[in-house]
Amino acid sequence: MKKVALFIALSLGLLGASEEEEIVLVKITKDIPYIYTTHKGHKIKIMRIQDPDHLLLDDYSKTSRPCPPFCLHPVKVDKDIQTIQTVEMIKFIRDKVNSGEGVVIDARLKDWYVLETIPSAINVPFTLLQKGDKEVARQLFEILGMKVKENGEWDFSNAKELAVFCNGVWCDQSPRLIKGLIKYGYPKEKIRYYRGGMQEWKLLGLTTVVEKKK
Repeated sequence: MKKVALFIALSLGLLGASEEEEIVLVKITKDIPYIYTTHKGHKIKIMRIQDPDHLLLDDYSKTSRPCPPFCLHPVKVDKDIQTIQTVEMIKFIRDKVNSGEGVVIDARLKDWYVLETIPSAINVPFTLLQKGDKEVARQLFEILGMKVKENGEWDFSNAKELAVFCNGVWCDQSPRLIKGLIKYGYPKEKIRYYRGGMQEWKLLGLTTVVEKKK
């Protein structure tokens, strides 16, 4: 009963910061109870749902989808690109995104993005680089920090580090975007693949941003 009361008080914002730190029942890791980030100008607190009895009831609770097209993807989308899990994604947001060095990219179509996404993520639909348009790639890469030299060469030295995700291990939208990024020369060492995507993020009860309800 005491836990329930604390959970309600926490949810309603009735406790101060020092008390809140003491009563986080479900932390992200032993040393990380939560983090803060910014999503479209709004400060967002990323933490896990504090109710230990919470269950997924939406589309991400689904275990089986027809394959093809919803086949499980291997751990590596490319041998030279780092695959990360949820803790690494949390640290990427905390350390890279919040410092301006990194960007989280939601590779799904916009309809998915506005329904629900990971805080701080920007939407770059996987279809953007599918048409073989180098000019589109240039415009995107410049937004991500790439510079065009006087001789026309693309300089990625100050380009952002990227963490790319989609719906989960059965979703091919982020692998397809990553392959598009590679095709046009984005450095592999600056790309991370969050393979678990939205399904893993939600399975662990982490904060999401909803712009448009179903």
